Parts: sequence; C-alpha cells; structure tokens
Amino acid sequence: MNLETFLIMRHEIVLAIIILVLLLVDVFVKPENKKIVNTIAVSLFAVHTIIGLLPLNSGELFGGMFTTTPLTVYFKSILNVGVLLISMISVSWVNKKMLPLNKVTEYYVLMFSSLLGMYYMISSGNFLMMYLSLELATLPVAALASYDMHSRKSSEAGIKMILSAAFSSGILLFGISMLYAVSGSLYFTEIAAANVELSNLSIMALVMIFAGFGFKISLVPFHFWTADVYEGAPTPVASFLSTISKASAVFIFMTVLFITLRDLQAVWTYALYGVAIVTMVIGNFFALRQTNVQRMMAFSSVAQAGFIAMGMIAGDNFSVSAVVYFLAIYIVSNIAVFGAIQAVRIQSGKTEIDDYNGLYRTNPYISLVLMMGLFSLAGIPPIAGFFGKFFLYTSAAGQGYYWLVFIAVANVTVSLYYYLILIRASFLRKSETSIPFFKSDMFMKVGLSLTVAALLILGVYSPFYEFIDSISQIIK
Repeated sequence: MNLETFLIMRHEIVLAIIILVLLLVDVFVKPENKKIVNTIAVSLFAVHTIIGLLPLNSGELFGGMFTTTPLTVYFKSILNVGVLLISMISVSWVNKKMLPLNKVTEYYVLMFSSLLGMYYMISSGNFLMMYLSLELATLPVAALASYDMHSRKSSEAGIKMILSAAFSSGILLFGISMLYAVSGSLYFTEIAAANVELSNLSIMALVMIFAGFGFKISLVPFHFWTADVYEGAPTPVASFLSTISKASAVFIFMTVLFITLRDLQAVWTYALYGVAIVTMVIGNFFALRQTNVQRMMAFSSVAQAGFIAMGMIAGDNFSVSAVVYFLAIYIVSNIAVFGAIQAVRIQSGKTEIDDYNGLYRTNPYISLVLMMGLFSLAGIPPIAGFFGKFFLYTSAAGQGYYWLVFIAVANVTVSLYYYLILIRASFLRKSETSIPFFKSDMFMKVGLSLTVAALLILGVYSPFYEFIDSISQIIK
C-alpha cells in the first residue's frame, strides 16, 4: 500500500489528526484558558472542510471493505459543512455551560469522533465495516445527549438514546446475519451479485435491516425515542442528531437498498410506500400538538424522514441525486432553526413556543433566521427547501406514485401550519415579557449568516444540483 492509495482515506486521516491535536491541547492548556479550545477546534475543522473539497481519486482499501467514490467524497463534504456550522453555533453554549465544568475539549472530541464513524460508514463496502462504524458514530452521540449533567432531562435523553441505539443495533445485526446465511458474504457487491432470491429468510433479513435503519432515521414506527431525546439533549446536540446523524444513516441505507438488496426491490418498495405515508402523517400531526420548540422540531424531523422515504421509493439514480440534494438543503435548514433556538435558549433559557411572542421586535435578526429555516423546511419558494422537495416529488411521480405525491403535498400544508405558529409568535404576537434584546457572539453570528446565505444560494443556484446529479450514478 503506497501513500497515494492510503490517501483515499484523506477525510478520515485528517479528522483523526484533529481529534489527537485537541486531546493534546486539552493536556497542555490550563483550565482557565480552555476558552481558546473553541477557536482551535472551529479553525482546525474549517481547514479540514476546505481540504475535503479538493478532488480525490476513487478506489478501495482493505479488500474492498472501504471504498471511495466521487459521491462519498462530496457527501462527506456536505456533512463537514453541517458540522462546521454546528460547531460555530455551539461556542456560546460551550462557553456558558461547559467552560465552568472544564469540559470544553470533550464536546468537540465526541462530536468529531461520531463524524469519523459516519465517514467510515458512508465508505463501507462490507456489512461488518458498516456495523462497526455505525457503533462508532452512535456511542459518542449518546454521551453528547447527556452532556448537560445538571439537567435531569439531558441524563434521561442519554439513557433513552443508548438503549434505543443498542436495541436497533441488535435488530440490524440479526438482519445482517440472516442476509449472510442467504448470500454467503458480507460484501455489498458480492451479495448483489449473488442474486438473492425471495424467500422467508431473505424477507426476514430485509425486515430486520429495514427496522434497524428505521430507528436511526426516525421512521415510524421506530421513532418513539426521537422527541424525548431531542427535547432533553442540549440544543446543538439535537441539531447534530437531526441533521448529520440522520443524513449519514439515510445515505448508507440508500446504498444498501439500491445496490445490495436490489433483487428484493419488489418487497422494499412497498415497505417504503407504507412507511413514507405513516411517517409523514404521524410526524406532522404530532408536531401540531407540541408547545416545546425542540419537541416540535423532533416531530418535524420525523415528518421529513417520511419525505426522504418517498424520494427513495423509485430506487434509481435520479432518486439518489434527489435525496442527496434534499439532505444538503435539509441540513442547512435545520441548523438555521436550531441555531436560532440555541441563541434564544442560551440567553433566556426559554424553550416554549409562547416564549417567542414578540421576538421580532426585540431580536429581528434571530427572527429572520428562524423564519428562513422554517420556510425552507416547509418548502416555500424561492428558498432552497422548495426545490429539495420538488425533486423528491419528481422522483416518486416519475415512477407513477401519484397518490403518494398527493399525500406528501397535503402533509406539506399541515407542516406549514405548525411552522407558521412559531413564525406568528415571533412576528405578529406581542408580549409584555418578550425575550429582551441580546447580542450573540461572533461565531454564532457568522454561523447563522452562512445558513441564511446557503438557503438563498442553493435555491437559485442550479449547477449545485447538476453537479450532484453527475456524481450520483451509482446504479449500473
């Protein structure tokens, strides 16, 4: 193995080095100077994000267990941008909550370690590699969910996260073992070449694998952990869970269905059809009942998973490009909303929808960021979210799933209602006890400004979708 071949793992190598550097910084920096760790972590990761955008040759390592393609390279870059934005928005929370406890470095190490696991998962060419990397991606997030040790809800979120993750991992591993019994291999391409036939064992394997990923993506009926974990976790962690963690799981799930289990498409198409409908409906209607903004966003995340499932149902290359494009926009949109929620929560500690009454009069910039993110999630043109959903509709309609598209459009109307409830509270309602004016730090301002710029640019910059479409031809 020469250096050029080894550099196929460029994303993983650079991120591992950043994690080691942060651990060394934690050793040598005095507790009273730990505030500088924020700047070091964000700066190093910004450099890593830029490096990740450089071209990289395709190839494989470790006998095909690790593979690199243009799509995996640039999908990792999409995740990098999301994590960079979350890191910037996290700084104010870290300084206020974690700096007094001398737990600054650990936050970034855990988040970057989880991302490292997602890198390996995305590049997996083997179920064993995928499973191990999935565990590496999940365990640090469980620790992050319970990171606010002074909050009972945060501790509860961590417990629910780890129990749900363990249960779903067991189900997924059971499904993998069944698939190995049917095909005699753990490699994605070898299983695809084995022409797995429809049988009780192969269908049971598909059901178990589908359920395992359903937990990770928050598809109904595997979503029951989502609201409690999102509400109890620190806001930056909830943002990470709803965007980066979900997007990486969707990507590998799509790879497994479209390539490895393509012979079972007649089965998983019906499964996606039914799950997409119930996920959109239950996610949206439960979101209507929420009064806590993070719980509302949790059920919004469930509903968005239903839209993603709708986009995957065609199982072709257009589905791949539509889902990846939607995920890129969804990541930025959700980070914008959670960033605004984080700014309000860190300054006032308020998390209820009614607490946002009159927010525009005291903090117009935060209100505008919140509105842009919510409009994008709702699919209001010309913001980027409209085009993301449009391609998902086109993917499903192209295969004749018109009733599914109709149900999805109806659910967009429902989602618009509860998004507008929060916007109405911020812009139209008045309150004698509205959140007072506050100033955010530089990292927060830059991070939120970048999300707004991205939502506007992605909505009118068609070459971005064309580029994704050109590298999404994974089905031969």
